[in-house]
Amino acid sequence: MSQQRSKGFWIAFVIISMVFLSGWFVFWELKRGGLESLRTLLGWLPAKEETKTDLDTVVTLAQALMDTGGEEKSFLILFQNDMELRPGGGFIGSFGILKIKDGDPTSLQVHDTINFDGRIPDTVPAPYPMKETLGVKSWKLRDSNFSPDFPTNANQAEDFYHMGKGEERFDGVIAITTHVLASFLEITGPVEIEGYPGTYGSENAILDLEYQVEQDYVKQNIPFGERKSIMGLIAGQIMSRAKDLPIHKKYELFKVLLADLHRKDIQILFRDEALQAQVEKAGWDGRFDQEWKDDYLFVVDSNMNAFKSDLYMERAYEYTVDLSKEKPEALLRITYRHTAKEKSYLTKDYQGYTRVYVPKGSYIESISNLSHPVVYGEELGRKYAGTIVQVPLGSEKTLEYRYILPQNMERHWYDLKIQKQPGMKDVPVKVIVIKSDGSREEHSFEMSRDTVLSRVE
Repeated sequence: MSQQRSKGFWIAFVIISMVFLSGWFVFWELKRGGLESLRTLLGWLPAKEETKTDLDTVVTLAQALMDTGGEEKSFLILFQNDMELRPGGGFIGSFGILKIKDGDPTSLQVHDTINFDGRIPDTVPAPYPMKETLGVKSWKLRDSNFSPDFPTNANQAEDFYHMGKGEERFDGVIAITTHVLASFLEITGPVEIEGYPGTYGSENAILDLEYQVEQDYVKQNIPFGERKSIMGLIAGQIMSRAKDLPIHKKYELFKVLLADLHRKDIQILFRDEALQAQVEKAGWDGRFDQEWKDDYLFVVDSNMNAFKSDLYMERAYEYTVDLSKEKPEALLRITYRHTAKEKSYLTKDYQGYTRVYVPKGSYIESISNLSHPVVYGEELGRKYAGTIVQVPLGSEKTLEYRYILPQNMERHWYDLKIQKQPGMKDVPVKVIVIKSDGSREEHSFEMSRDTVLSRVE
């Protein structure tokens, strides 16, 4: 029973994320004229270019998944808990092996990652600071998403899978955070499960489910091995609701899932080069941008043995760049606020590992308010500074980075790209640009996705 319920749950939140997106919304068009007619229609839509690219990508993926020529396609699915943030989106507590043939899921095996990791030999040294903070002897699948670049994480996860004697050869890797559950409930509405207390809606489902599978199951005399069976029951409810949604609600769900793709709550890697090129064009690949030539910033956090504290952590960035200096100077302030007041099964004092990625060739002059040494390095064509950050319950801490930007930043116009970490809540950002004539320009926004501030004169 547990296996069947697990299968139902992950089919709901994997298949719908992949295929509902490309199936329900375009189903009517398939009936009327096929995918190519929908692709033709895209050229006539009064929509911005990104929307057309999104829809064109949906059509391309639908065509590939719904017509596999009778061949079974296999995908590695990484389930990431963003309440325990990791660079790739969240702690990988479980993973699935999904097989699809001509649009239909033929099987889905779900594995507990910690159990599977017992099959992986202790031969790969854990990257800093896992040993120091997590106490692990070696690097394994559950911690494989330690890069800010999803293709790197996907390949690393697949390598660990094969090290654990896994035999599948995958056509793709897909990572999904818990935020996707809230996305579905936002459209379908809250659900109630017979035999379980409460109502599960978009605002409370993730937290209430965490309590159910970590605490409440004991009071209800549910065996440990069955404690996650409620997930399958919720999945059944949501599947039923989704199928019965009117067309305008299906379109709303379609748009919400597109937003999750751009937030990187869903990240996709296909082995088929043509499909992957389309995914990259849409920006659904979770790729670390190595091509951007102007000013660049990416703050990457990893929860290091702080329970599910990211549920309570709030972050804010303030970035000032001074182009009036002989050499362009940057000042970055990262503020962490721990909103929880007392320790619980979900949280304690926060401890994380923060890496700040800046343009290669930058010179970091100082980093203030640190309690641990800084590790400097270069990765993915960028320079980074990494440090362990500790924020006690109910407190706030601001880190301050001062650095000189490369000389190619010194010119009459200025572009900045800030990348958003997968799984991270929206971050309030203030950017202050001091122009070459000494005048100031300020921009404030909530960062929900990668953001470009372009052509500040």
